[in-house]
Amino acid sequence: MSAADKEVFFARLTESITQQQFTKLTLSDKRDKTKELKNVFVKPVMLKHGLHLSFVYRYPTKDITKNYDLNDALVLLQAMMNNDFFKADLFTTISDHHFAIDKNGKTILKQKAPTLSEQVAAEHDHAKKRYVNAEHNIYLYELGITSAEGKVKSDKQDKYRQINKYAEIVESIVKDAALPAVFQITDMGAGKGYLTFALYDYLTNTMKLSPCITGVEMRLGLVDSCNQIVEKAGFTKLNFVAGSIDTAELPSTDMLIALHACDTATDQAIYRGITGGAKVIICAPCCHKQIRKQLQPSNDLKAITKFGILEERQAEILTDTIRALILEAFGYKTKVFEFISTEHTAKNLLITAVKTDTGSVVKKDVLEQIKNLKALFGIQFHQLEKLMEI
Repeated sequence: MSAADKEVFFARLTESITQQQFTKLTLSDKRDKTKELKNVFVKPVMLKHGLHLSFVYRYPTKDITKNYDLNDALVLLQAMMNNDFFKADLFTTISDHHFAIDKNGKTILKQKAPTLSEQVAAEHDHAKKRYVNAEHNIYLYELGITSAEGKVKSDKQDKYRQINKYAEIVESIVKDAALPAVFQITDMGAGKGYLTFALYDYLTNTMKLSPCITGVEMRLGLVDSCNQIVEKAGFTKLNFVAGSIDTAELPSTDMLIALHACDTATDQAIYRGITGGAKVIICAPCCHKQIRKQLQPSNDLKAITKFGILEERQAEILTDTIRALILEAFGYKTKVFEFISTEHTAKNLLITAVKTDTGSVVKKDVLEQIKNLKALFGIQFHQLEKLMEI
């Protein structure tokens, strides 16, 4: 294999960046076929600290974007060309360059006329939409997310991203749910109220809707502090009350939310949503102990239980699958997806359900699916199934 071809290619890459001729770079044809990383796409981006290279790592189910300064980026690119990929395509305003290593270890280096004769502007593709404004935001300041100047604190960036993603998700749900002009939201286990405040703010001040939101929280100290912030923020139709998910007296609820309710508390919240006639149910499950204790597959699936981490993940998948199916059985259109990247939080699964079938007949075919799943994994009962008495 000729190392000279690779050196020529990398020298052209470095020159194109320093001469502001660089447009983009693609790394492909991974060396290790067992790895999930499929491709890497690189483009220039202008950040407040100067020119950087933005890397998009393409995986089967997600993309991850990271920005690097020029020195770190070039070191990283050289390492990936040496160890991770067989092909690299460089696009500059002067010419395009293709580098590859064939199955025999022979290098190929080609040059042709530029695909793009003008450099792409070195800036973000678009300004990220912020659903919740950080500036002059009383509740974000009181909750410790922002400074007195309205800047998001460095150690609260992940929380701020989560808040904005949450507002984005709920926006799309509300638009499809045909809620009444004035509607009631109950947030079970509201905690410190980060997402409860953000939801009220976005629905009221941005979407110009008329929600009444009640946050339910067991810890009286948090209830009191949240209600103090409510008063400071002037959120007249938001309040927090003390209570637990299973016993709190709830108003007639159009949307029930339970984020990170532990283990069977999620089932209790879904149960209260279904039986209370909620048009929308949103939950982010946390902990999955109830099903894991029962897992006893008698078939070849028994091998999964040999490995603790795999058994745990299987229990999570089964628990949330049955929850989603029960919601479907009771007339809800249900989705299960990542709330936010695992880079920011490990508790990132969200189950959303919108009532589409107003009939009272439970779907027997869905219950049969649940029965078969339980038999396959040796599960005696699911807590939500028990609560719903099905």
